[in-house]
Amino acid sequence: MLSRFLKPSPTPDVLADQPASLFTPDGLARFGNYQGYGTAEPYPHLVLDDVFNPEALRAVLREWPEMSTGDSELHNDGTFVRRKFGTTWKTKLGFATNSYLQELSHPAFLIVLQKVTGLSGLLPDPYFFGGGLHATAAGGKLAVHADYNKHPVTKLDRRLNLLIYLNEGWLETNGGCLELWDHEMKKCEKRILPVFNRMVLLSTTSHSFHGQPEPIVGPAGLWRKSIALYYFSNGRPEEPGAGREEHTTLWQERPGQGF
Repeated sequence: MLSRFLKPSPTPDVLADQPASLFTPDGLARFGNYQGYGTAEPYPHLVLDDVFNPEALRAVLREWPEMSTGDSELHNDGTFVRRKFGTTWKTKLGFATNSYLQELSHPAFLIVLQKVTGLSGLLPDPYFFGGGLHATAAGGKLAVHADYNKHPVTKLDRRLNLLIYLNEGWLETNGGCLELWDHEMKKCEKRILPVFNRMVLLSTTSHSFHGQPEPIVGPAGLWRKSIALYYFSNGRPEEPGAGREEHTTLWQERPGQGF
């Protein structure tokens, strides 16, 4: 099993406390055999449920760090982002969480990503710039946008976003859907509810507009949580909407709805 193969070598003090396998017995195979990623609309993406071992994801939730400290980042400009926290490379993460992040950055997993997407030369981000663990509080939002296209440190080209949702008991009435918009920002093509053990993988270009523009509805203690990882390559081929000039986040206003 890939999860067993990818686990970091244990030290004597953790031999008896290894984290659960990250994937379900057939989860990685279902992901690796997925067809149709490149032809999905409005741009290449996929949505798959139950790829991961629920107990592994619950281990991440049990280890969830305190995000109000200086080791995490609060994004709350009031217009584009509200009440969203994210970890940084400084954030102290638990043993299981670190193990799973390593597994999702391992060459064996990168090879599966390349098979599914048709991309080549994929690399993880050791800096976790903008990636890691995300949490948005009730009332929080993230306006529709295209992501930065080059890593600020390595200058590698950003190619993929991987999102794993961790929200047990999430309801339609809680909102917080991930929205995928067409490249002309005329309409939302897909809304994805962030329910527990749902994985979203999407290609990132200068026109792959996405976000969570509708505020989360629920009590003060409700949080929309996810694992977010980004993958890069050294250069990228010519492709529609890729964008050659380096840019930061490109915020997009929805027609008649604002940000």
